[in-house]
Amino acid sequence: MVHLVNDHVLINDTRIAHGIHGAGSPVVLIHGTPSSSYIWRNILPALVAAGHKVHVYDLLGYGLSERPWDPEIDTSVTGQVPILDRLLDHWGLDDAHIVAHDIGGAVAQRFSIFSQRRVRSLSLIDVVSFDSWPSKRTHQQMQAGLDALIKASDADHRAHFRDWLLSTVQHKERFSETSLETFLEFISNPIGQGSLFHHQVRHYDPRHTGELTPRLAELGNIPVQLIWGADDAWQVVAWAQKLHEAIPDSELHVLEECGHFAMEDQPEKISGLLVEFLKRKG
Repeated sequence: MVHLVNDHVLINDTRIAHGIHGAGSPVVLIHGTPSSSYIWRNILPALVAAGHKVHVYDLLGYGLSERPWDPEIDTSVTGQVPILDRLLDHWGLDDAHIVAHDIGGAVAQRFSIFSQRRVRSLSLIDVVSFDSWPSKRTHQQMQAGLDALIKASDADHRAHFRDWLLSTVQHKERFSETSLETFLEFISNPIGQGSLFHHQVRHYDPRHTGELTPRLAELGNIPVQLIWGADDAWQVVAWAQKLHEAIPDSELHVLEECGHFAMEDQPEKISGLLVEFLKRKG
């Protein structure tokens, strides 16, 4: 397995795994849950080939970044925003094009509203918004209580979340043969299983996006592109339409045969849309 993050930096005394690839105008890729920067592996090469310097990282509590032991350390969407701000400083970037997926899109929305001068453009792929999350399935799971989920046997945990991850894609066989086990491993084993619930599921709270609703129109001040899987079972297309209507002059592309993990189902189409959008808006 090739990791896109090959360096580390301490931000607020927590370790963030990150990587820089290529040269040219800066692009920052932000993943969601339950994934990591690995989800960009089929997108990054096209951006580099198009003349972009691509910056990628794992959110705090995810992937190869630190999984804090202290429960007081905030790994929520809101807690991730100052980390992004500090990362741009570390990378020496005054501003950048932002591309984000899932709850990474909530981080990107907050950052783009509160630090708009640092955002050249915003591309949002199957992101959470308004009160669109957690999904019905995840909400039902959370009702069982996090302690019970944390204490589930490794076999039961893996079986459940293998099925959960498979629901993110349309091309299930290809996903199973390529990246499914990688994503599953990040959220399994003694560290990953507890971390999934402490640092990810515990913070599935629509208040982080709901409070942005009155300000979404401000994103119309920057170029915004929405890319969505027509078959997204986690964030159905109706949310894409609502977000499109809330952001003046935004563009919306709905991709067929594409689920929530859109970059797994349609990497070539997404790469093409990103390269073309950044060329127009660069």
